[in-house]
Amino acid sequence: MTYARKELEDVEWRDLASYAAHSTKTLGRHFPESDHPVRSCFQRDRDRVLHSRCFRRLEYKTQVFVNGTADHYRTRLTHTIEMTAIGRTLARAFHANEDLTETICLAHDVGHSPFGHRGEFVLDELMKGQGGFDHNLQSLRAVEKLEYAYPKFRGLNLSWEVRSGLLKHEAAKPGAQLDGFPIGPFQMLEAQIADVADDMSYYAHDVDDGLEAGLISPHQLDRHEFWRLAAARTHEQYSNLERVQFLRITIRNLLDLQVQDVIGEGERRLEKHRPQSIVDIMNAPERLIVFSDAMAEMLKDFSDFLYKQLYYHPVVSQESIVAVELMRGLFLHYIKHPEAMGNKSVRRIPEEGLWRTVCDYVAGCTDRYALEECEKYRIS
Repeated sequence: MTYARKELEDVEWRDLASYAAHSTKTLGRHFPESDHPVRSCFQRDRDRVLHSRCFRRLEYKTQVFVNGTADHYRTRLTHTIEMTAIGRTLARAFHANEDLTETICLAHDVGHSPFGHRGEFVLDELMKGQGGFDHNLQSLRAVEKLEYAYPKFRGLNLSWEVRSGLLKHEAAKPGAQLDGFPIGPFQMLEAQIADVADDMSYYAHDVDDGLEAGLISPHQLDRHEFWRLAAARTHEQYSNLERVQFLRITIRNLLDLQVQDVIGEGERRLEKHRPQSIVDIMNAPERLIVFSDAMAEMLKDFSDFLYKQLYYHPVVSQESIVAVELMRGLFLHYIKHPEAMGNKSVRRIPEEGLWRTVCDYVAGCTDRYALEECEKYRIS
């Protein structure tokens, strides 16, 4: 027997909390469409993101190490997949909508520039006076304007809930709205979950890549309480582990400690404020899905360490600096020679303006394609 959409919606009403997002209560799509016979609203959104070109390009965009440096390092795509798994775990624990959480996680970085956060910084610098660049806003542009998958409309025509979930920085602004509906002061629970899942992934998986690259050492990690806590748990669970096994399990425990902490703190705050609806979540006296104060303090120390010893390590920095300077040259080349972007982008210039069109094009480049274009046009 076919598991129809209506049955999925009934399961949501049975299993989800009153403050969770329900498919049948969506604020809808910009362009009205008939309901799918089998998939719920948010499942349909998820599949549209998964099948999009902007999502596939994440495979060749930098996480920490410039793409192609080694086979085992995270890319922007593998980071996204890993944080999505964390998001689903948290959504299930809080009786939130897993499909919506998953979709926000999958889409959260589709607007990210090539070459990681340094690439984002350079694009924002280049766009000074032209509206700037923020990868969260660019992710929304990607799914609303830059994808061309359907004949009747531009973009993916995702539900309001997914699109608003991509606006984590905008939500805190007084009176922030999307399509006339408020998106803050705090986001809905599923978006809060996606946001914290993103942070969790950094604090565990980037350590894994840093150890793999030999840029950070267990001795350095031992100076930090967060790592010592995870290592102590590993010792409790296993004895006589080989060094490699010990490190891998300790990295898993970095993640487990964060998940357990957020669930515990979230339960405490939900019990304290007793929200009954999405509106209650968004207007709560405080954000509800966060780390405890103790964990946040440990993570601040750990984050400072990662920035100094990994993200701005000379090996990583030098490679990234060279790459983003090439990207800067490519951007300026397109400004002078917009025809080099191709007819589809050129046709957008009258509507979007030259600088924004070039920014969209460069932000959509993979690391590999950007470097190939630099070689093609002899940019150095």
